[in-house]
Amino acid sequence: MGKVSKSFIYFFGALGGILFGYDTGVISGAILFIQKQLSLNTWQQGWIVSGVLFGAIFGAAIIGPLADKVGRRLLVLVAAIIFFIGAIGCGLAPEFWSLLLFRFILGIAVGGASTLVPMYLSEVAPAEMRGSLSSLNQLMIMSGILLAYITNYSWQGMYHGWRVMLAAAAVPALILFIGALFLPESPRFLVKVGKIDQARGVLGQLRTADKVEEELADIEKQAQVKSGGFKELFSKYVRPALVIGVGLAIFQQIMGCNTVLYYAPTIFTDIGFGVSAALLAHIGIGVANVIVTIVAVLIMDKVNRKVMLVVGAIGMALSLFTLGIAMAYSQNSMSAAWIAAIALTVYICFFSATWGPVMWVMIGEVFPLNIRGLGVGFSGCVNWIANMLVSLTFPTLLASLGTEKLFIGYGVFCLLAVWFVKSGVFETRGKTLEEIEDHLHAVSVKE
Repeated sequence: MGKVSKSFIYFFGALGGILFGYDTGVISGAILFIQKQLSLNTWQQGWIVSGVLFGAIFGAAIIGPLADKVGRRLLVLVAAIIFFIGAIGCGLAPEFWSLLLFRFILGIAVGGASTLVPMYLSEVAPAEMRGSLSSLNQLMIMSGILLAYITNYSWQGMYHGWRVMLAAAAVPALILFIGALFLPESPRFLVKVGKIDQARGVLGQLRTADKVEEELADIEKQAQVKSGGFKELFSKYVRPALVIGVGLAIFQQIMGCNTVLYYAPTIFTDIGFGVSAALLAHIGIGVANVIVTIVAVLIMDKVNRKVMLVVGAIGMALSLFTLGIAMAYSQNSMSAAWIAAIALTVYICFFSATWGPVMWVMIGEVFPLNIRGLGVGFSGCVNWIANMLVSLTFPTLLASLGTEKLFIGYGVFCLLAVWFVKSGVFETRGKTLEEIEDHLHAVSVKE
């Protein structure tokens, strides 16, 4: 296979994030029309939104560990095919059950992409740029979400517009498949399976000539450890990495981030905005998401990961408390409604600049090479389970508790996340993957 540029590798290595973002974000606007045309009750609405999340649990659980056996690149191609089939199926679905089935199929690809993209990017990126390059995943996710919001607004006036909204994801799926045909395999996986010369060739495309042999030697040293399974994943040696992977995965969701991404138009209509205004405001949130994610990409390797997580959680908590209080008084006050809308935007900006990218960057870098696919897949699976449970219960909790109590509750979880980061997370910025693995060894020896 001919050589391709570093920019090509990083772009198409992260492109799965576009589909991750689009397929999870497009439902937020489409559900306003689907629920009317298909006469869905609140639980059915929750399942249509969460169908992707349910499938993502299986995608992360299967594709992550499988990447340790067959490689990263092949599974990117498989994920692209599943994305294409799922998108077309959703667009043509005639009723609730078939739509739910294809949303589940889409979810398998989304879950796979959520583990493959950060893993691949962390393994091809140099240590001094790993944070920023791995954050391209989050930038792609937010760009996909923005694209979904724009598509929602553009097709809102058409009776079957929601079908176009859902089926449009087939286009980036096709682009991803074509681009992935030219992607090289991860050099660390190549070393792991004994293809040293191929790994040297890939590193030669990605590093300056003087660094290739040194990095290759470090990778070979770590690759001598035999591939492990769940016994190794839950071992004393890997425990600090597992605590980080699972803890960040859970807290990222129970702070309420994806309820905002999935249900923002519903929230906006509840506080007094019309459907068109709600979808337009949603685009504004999407633009803000992309801008702050670009900032996060630029600063990721300049600011410690733990600092970003703590600042983000505090900012999100304050925004949610403001949002809850404002929504308590918004029923007859457009000024309170606007305060709630602004607080919602500030909240999601804090998320997109910190917990959104940092969580995926860290789970892609903390696990040892011999179980990296399993570790990332397991953490991703936990993340999707938490995502599904929060999103599935949101419509019912919203109806029973009210917006103000629900969002204040999410704010409390943000404060608990600060405690978790300070007590359970170690810093990874600026360290090679092999240095992080050595740190795990050192910690296990001390205990």
